[in-house]
Amino acid sequence: MEAFGRLLDIMDDLRTQCPWDKKQTIRSLRNLTIEETYELADAISEEDWTGIGEELGDLLLHMIFYSRIGEEQGKFDVADVLHKQCEKLIHRHPHIYGDLTVADEEEVKRNWEQLKLQEGKKSVLQGVPGSLPALIKAYRIQDKAGQVNFQWEETAQVWDKVAEEMAELKEQTDHATPDQEKIEEEFGDLMFALVNLSRYLKVDPENALERTNKKFIRRFSYIEEHAAAAGKALKDMTLTEMDALWNEAKLAEHP
Repeated sequence: MEAFGRLLDIMDDLRTQCPWDKKQTIRSLRNLTIEETYELADAISEEDWTGIGEELGDLLLHMIFYSRIGEEQGKFDVADVLHKQCEKLIHRHPHIYGDLTVADEEEVKRNWEQLKLQEGKKSVLQGVPGSLPALIKAYRIQDKAGQVNFQWEETAQVWDKVAEEMAELKEQTDHATPDQEKIEEEFGDLMFALVNLSRYLKVDPENALERTNKKFIRRFSYIEEHAAAAGKALKDMTLTEMDALWNEAKLAEHP
């Protein structure tokens, strides 16, 4: 509590004395907040605990900043924000603060979505931000729809759907005069089906793809480094030569 109060005092000083902080609005801070969120996400991906602690502080500062601006506008203050969050958590956890009994985490999630509808939400999908990256958005959409049982009963059915979407994409690309718009649509359908499959396999698709991104970067960097050491430019190398170095990098990771 002492540390939180200290941060509030510093925010007051910055807002009244610093030329940059005095000029900020909720709109000017928006992109910076997004950047800070991604920096936290990067630190989490790397399991960089020092970085996580630092980025949490940066993100917390933004929350305090928005609360201060809200207070200046007569909309809310930081106490309002915190109390509202406390009340929301208590309301949505009747198995903790009420007499409801739940069997497992899936039932908790289903109850959560039902309570949100009772609070006035018009759709179970309403809580999915429109500005989310498409991959994460697809996962959240499907997860929320699943909470009201709009989902396949068995994993085998999801595999069948992936195969169906793959075939439809292949059919579009095999046309004598391919329609690029239809190809894009079918490619999107395939990706959506794969994201759905990830849920059944209990894999986070964003984390899985990011691991593959980093793996590709490591192996491609290996090619660049060894090509440079041999005095070769990548543009002058054959695919066979680069592929050999790729396999060396792969073997070094999994001897």
